[in-house]
Amino acid sequence: MSWLFGMNKGQGGAQLPPGFPPPPGAGGPGGGGDGSKPPDKSRSDAYSFDSAALERAAQAAKTLEKSSHAKDALELSKMQEQTIQMEHQKNMKEMEAHLEQMKLEKAKVMEEERRQTLREESKLNQQKAQYQDQLARKRYDDQLAQQARLNEENLKKQEESVQKQEDIKRRTMDYQADLNHKNDMKRIEAELRGKAKIDRENQDIMKEQIRLRAQEDRKTRLESIKTAGAVLGEGFKAFIADWDKVTATAAGLTLVAAGVYGAKYSIGVAARYTEARLGKPSLVRETSRISALETLKHPIKIGKRLFTKKEEVLSGIILKPILEERLRDIAIATSHTKKNNGFYRNLLMYGPPGTGKTMFAKNLAKHSGMDYAIMTGGDVAPMGKDGVSAMHKVFDWAQTSRKGVLLFVDEADAFLRKRNREMISEDMRATLNAFLYRTGEQSNKFMVVLASNTPEQFDWAINDRLDEMVEFELPDLGERQRLVRQYFDKYVLQPAFEARGRLKVAEFDYDKKCTEIANRIDGLSGREISKLGVAWQASAYASESGILTEEIIDERIKDAMIAHKKKVLWQDDHSLYTEDHLSPKAASMVIPKPKPTPES
Repeated sequence: MSWLFGMNKGQGGAQLPPGFPPPPGAGGPGGGGDGSKPPDKSRSDAYSFDSAALERAAQAAKTLEKSSHAKDALELSKMQEQTIQMEHQKNMKEMEAHLEQMKLEKAKVMEEERRQTLREESKLNQQKAQYQDQLARKRYDDQLAQQARLNEENLKKQEESVQKQEDIKRRTMDYQADLNHKNDMKRIEAELRGKAKIDRENQDIMKEQIRLRAQEDRKTRLESIKTAGAVLGEGFKAFIADWDKVTATAAGLTLVAAGVYGAKYSIGVAARYTEARLGKPSLVRETSRISALETLKHPIKIGKRLFTKKEEVLSGIILKPILEERLRDIAIATSHTKKNNGFYRNLLMYGPPGTGKTMFAKNLAKHSGMDYAIMTGGDVAPMGKDGVSAMHKVFDWAQTSRKGVLLFVDEADAFLRKRNREMISEDMRATLNAFLYRTGEQSNKFMVVLASNTPEQFDWAINDRLDEMVEFELPDLGERQRLVRQYFDKYVLQPAFEARGRLKVAEFDYDKKCTEIANRIDGLSGREISKLGVAWQASAYASESGILTEEIIDERIKDAMIAHKKKVLWQDDHSLYTEDHLSPKAASMVIPKPKPTPES
C-alpha cells in the first residue's frame, strides 16, 4: 500500500495509528531496531532500490493484519492517497494555468512585436513618402528654375532683338534726318542766292521807290502836325475865352478824383470792418467767438454753445493739488476782472508738452465768460513781410469783441525769441516789434496767454509783459492714477457698456490694474496717457474676439514706454548740440575739449 512505501520519504515513514507497535527494525533515528548500524548514505544514494525497506514493509503489513485497527489504517491510507492525487491534480491544473498564462504572455509579446513592426513599417513608409515628396518638390523647383532660366534667356533675347531693331530704326531716322537737313540747306541756299541775284538786279529801282515813299511820308506828317496844331490852338483859345467851361471842367475833374479816392477808402474801411465782424484773422487757428458767417454755416452748433452751462475751470484736467489751487485763483481773478471791466493780466504757462496748458486756456476763457482765440507761433514765420499786418489784424479783431478775448499763443517761442540777427530774420523781428507794441499796455479787451516748452528763449521785452508765470510739470503717481482711471473709463469701460459696441472687457480687478499701470508709466504726460487709452481701445477693436485682456493692456504699455524712452533719448541727443541748454544726462555725455597748447 502507498502509506507503507512512504517510509522512504523524508518524513521518516508512514504515520501509524496510536497504539500500534512500531515495526520491526523501525527503531530510533540513530539506526535500526536490532541495534545495527544505519545503512551507508553513499550506498543508498548509489542504488534506487532498498531491500530493507521491503522487509520492514512486509513486517508492518503482518503486524497490521493482526491489529484491530487494520480497517482504520486502510481508510487512512485511502484518504492519504486521495489527498495526494488531489494535490497532483491541483499541481497539474496550476501547471496548465501557468502554461495558458505563458501562452497569453507569448501572444501579447507577439502582438506587441507585430504592432511595433507595423509602427516601424508605417514610419518607414511615412519617411519614404516624405522623401519622395521632397524629391518631387525638388524636381518641381528644378523645373521652375529651369523654366525661369529659359524665360529669362528668351526675354533677354527678345530685349536684344528689340534693342537691335531700335538701333536700326534710330540709325535709319538719323540718316533720314541728315538727308532732310542737307536737302533743306541746299534749298535755302538756292533760294537765298536767287533772291540776292534779284535784289542786285533791282537795286536801283528799289532805292528810288524808298526815296519817293519817304518824301510822301514826310509831307503827310508835316501837314498833319500843322492841321492838329491849328485845331488845338483854336480850341484852346475858345476854351480860355469861355470862363464857364473852364470852371465846369475843373469842378468835374475834382469830383471825379474825390469819387475815386473816396470809394477806395470806403471800400477798405468796409472790408476791414467786415473782416473784423464776420470773419477771423488768418493767424487765428481756432476761436469760440460767434460770427454771423459761422452762425449761418452751423446754426445748431452755435445754438448749443449759447445755451451751454458754465463748467468748472479744471473740468477734465488732472494736475497736482498745489497747481490746481493756484489755477483756480487765476480763474477767479480773471472772472471778476471780466465782470468789473478791469484790466486783464497776461499769463505764461511753461512746461513739458501734453501737460494740459491748452485745455486750461480754453476752460479759463469759458469759465470767465470770454471768447478764446488760439494761434501758434509757427504760423508767423512763413508770412514774411505780411506778418506785421497780420499781427495788427489779430489785435484789431480782438478789440472789437464785447465779451473780451483770451488770446492763447501756443509754441510762442517760435517767433518771440531773442532779437539777435543770427536767430531771427528782419521780417520776424518786425512782427515781434508789432506784437510788443500791441501788448505794451494793459487792456480790458483781451488777455494774452503764452505757452512754451522752452521759455528761456523769450526776448527780454516779452518777459516784461508777463504778469504771472505758471509751471506745468509731469504728473506724479497720484495724478497718474487719476488720469489712468479717467481715460480707462472714457475709452474702455464706456464703449464696452454700449449695447451696439464691439468692445468688451475681460474679467479682472479694474481698480487694481489701474494702480499697477500708474506705477509702470512713470514719466508719461497726460497726453501720452490719453493716447495709451486710445491704443487699448484700438487693440481691442483689432482683435478677433473684440475683448480687451490684461495681456493686451500690458503689451500696449510696454510699447508706450519703449517709445517714450526713445523720445527722451532723441531729446537728450538734440540738446547735446545746443550751447544754451543741456539736460543733466546730455551734460554728463559731453567730452571736454582739450586746452590748446603753445605748440598748437
